[in-house]
Amino acid sequence: MSQSYDRGLVEDFGRWRDFSAGMWAWVFHKFTGWVLIGYLFTHIAVLSTAIPAAGGTGGIYTTTLQGLEELVIVRILEVGLLAVAVFHILNGVRLLFVDLGVGLTAQDKSFYASLVLTGAIVVASVPTFLTGAF
Repeated sequence: MSQSYDRGLVEDFGRWRDFSAGMWAWVFHKFTGWVLIGYLFTHIAVLSTAIPAAGGTGGIYTTTLQGLEELVIVRILEVGLLAVAVFHILNGVRLLFVDLGVGLTAQDKSFYASLVLTGAIVVASVPTFLTGAF
């Protein structure tokens, strides 16, 4: 016979305030992983439809990419993609070290460090991504 326990209200949306840094790291890592998978499939779909449309010359494909690069929203989305990828990489390295037993007692600090380093890299890269967009 299975035992049951009181899980509390399902509608209790205030539980996120009780999350520790480890839980937030897990949530962000899952979210960024799904975003990267979505981007990968979208990227493959766009490339697979754009290359045959070019008819082997590459003119239509190049023109389309140049047109997209002129849009400010595309540049901003690229910065967002960079932020997602950098955080996912840094958090993955952090998890690798934790799995190896390095830094087990400082998981919170390493998570915060990965967030700060992600922010620094993204802020430093913004001028590169937005050059020529305005």
